[in-house]
Amino acid sequence: MICDVCNENNATVHLTEIINDKVVEMHICQTCAQDKAEQLNKHLNISGFLGSLSDMVDNLPQQQRPTKCPSCGFKYEDFKKKGRLGCGKCYETFRELLLPLLKKIHSATTHAGKIPAGLDKKPSTSNQLKIGELHQSLSRAVKLEEYEEAAKLRDQIKELEKNSRA
Repeated sequence: MICDVCNENNATVHLTEIINDKVVEMHICQTCAQDKAEQLNKHLNISGFLGSLSDMVDNLPQQQRPTKCPSCGFKYEDFKKKGRLGCGKCYETFRELLLPLLKKIHSATTHAGKIPAGLDKKPSTSNQLKIGELHQSLSRAVKLEEYEEAAKLRDQIKELEKNSRA
């Protein structure tokens, strides 16, 4: 099969895309695939995107920031450049820096999972998760001396706890 882009080389990469409910197949050679990948990387710079997001939510004072992971030596600045961490220990080391970023991207800092169809949904479980998340936010607000935010979070926690008992 000949490459759909250059019409010269043998196609080694086969892409299937669904556009407006129509299946579009593209067969391209290795050279054209590399060119397309480079173009895509220029347009979709994921690491740059994560880096800019981390700049927006990065509010820990410089002296409180961990400098590097004790396990692999990876630095937070490396994460901002590459968009990925070095090892599992990095998640613990840079936890305080990553939590606001995760909250910005996913609107939460914990994964609750999905409940399979047909099972009873337990609101108390989702309330418990929400309460736990609010407690974490409350601790962070107190640590950063954001007392007005802490008061709002405290009131939300009380309201959820009251509703889960009822």
